[in-house]
Amino acid sequence: MPGGDYGELGGSLPAIASLNASYSTTLSLPSPYLFVPPAERKAISDVRRTFCLFVTFDLLFISLLWIIELNITSSIKDSLEKEVIHYDYRSSFFDIFLLAVFRFLCLQVGYAAFRLKHWWVIAITTLVTSVFLVVKVIISNLLSQNAFGYVLPITSFVVAWLETWFLDFKVLTQEADDERAYLATVNAACERAPMIYPRAVSDGQFYSPPESVAGSEEDLDEEGLGRRAVTAQEKEYVRQGREAMSVVEQILSQEDNWKFEKNNDIGDSVYTLEIPFHGKTFILKAFMQCPAELVYQEVILQPEKMVQWNKTVSACQILQRVDDNTLVSYDVSSGAAGGVVSARDFVNVRRVERKRDCYLSAGMATDHEAKPPSGRYVRGENGPGGFVVLKSSSNPSVCTFIWVLNTDLKGRLPRYLIHQSLAATMFEFMTHLRQRIAELRPSLRSHHHT
Repeated sequence: MPGGDYGELGGSLPAIASLNASYSTTLSLPSPYLFVPPAERKAISDVRRTFCLFVTFDLLFISLLWIIELNITSSIKDSLEKEVIHYDYRSSFFDIFLLAVFRFLCLQVGYAAFRLKHWWVIAITTLVTSVFLVVKVIISNLLSQNAFGYVLPITSFVVAWLETWFLDFKVLTQEADDERAYLATVNAACERAPMIYPRAVSDGQFYSPPESVAGSEEDLDEEGLGRRAVTAQEKEYVRQGREAMSVVEQILSQEDNWKFEKNNDIGDSVYTLEIPFHGKTFILKAFMQCPAELVYQEVILQPEKMVQWNKTVSACQILQRVDDNTLVSYDVSSGAAGGVVSARDFVNVRRVERKRDCYLSAGMATDHEAKPPSGRYVRGENGPGGFVVLKSSSNPSVCTFIWVLNTDLKGRLPRYLIHQSLAATMFEFMTHLRQRIAELRPSLRSHHHT
């Protein structure tokens, strides 16, 4: 399907703006999604913990190199006596080891024990290291002794500056962004009061979702006739499903804040949006030349059959149907990025609703006794996300498909690699979905003719 076809369909395709208009005025209380108590924040961030681990590696690596150097010409005992007891600035490597100890103690005390949020400690350690090593290399005779005369000073110098770069451009920057997002969300939650009169929602503001046919406790979905959550665990699944649905609706209402990332030749586009406490969320938006009901049936109503055509998923199993709108599923994703990202498994709670001119399926990670984490796969964790199929008010043969994806693949994968693989996976999913729709169309036509 050529990308140019979308221009002709633009007037008939439903826009997210129509959802914005219908959701912009609503009588509601502040969303419970905003009320996250400060006590739930981590004592030390993941990126700071990684920095402290790298500082420890610095000390251990320099120590290892020094021990190897001690063994080159004579025994360790004789070399220690020569370099430590009879220390000579011009020929001893002992001071480079002490320099690594100095960096380790200063940085661990400053950024692990006291959790400082300023660069002055690492500025001092890097300055001392750089000046000391430059002077030592100039006036000493280390370079004439052996290869370690080059290796130890260069390694110590490079590692010190890597620590500086990592702290300044990664740790402090990311923690400052997280702090601003946290404070903004908490302040919004504290300042907002129940609204007596409807008002427009401002850009970037999270809000409670509007009423929906399937959204109240009393109403049942058109497809079910009374299956209800009974146990405390089932009610928790329902609560999680409603929370995920609320966040997805809020994301839809903020299309103006979506940040464009990339698109493909067909015209599908991937956007991102930063969500408080869940981080970067990926949003795929695509135009489909088929009825919305067809996509709804293949993607939302029959998730367990998706493995038959969706190559990005290798397994999908319905673990429990909680009520007419809520179920718990077990999914296994295929590897990505040419095998660099291995397969992951997920346990998700899903909620399905039909609202006005759209179909929605929203979900998030949960736990289920039937599928505890195992050693076969790395257990991933999905934040609020899901699928949305928007009908066209003027042309029933076309629709808009949106996929909201927020996932933590766990493991020790670089963030940039994860983000690249997620966008590629979303485009690959659309390729498989269009192939599936093309396969179904002939059978549908023959069915109508008969």
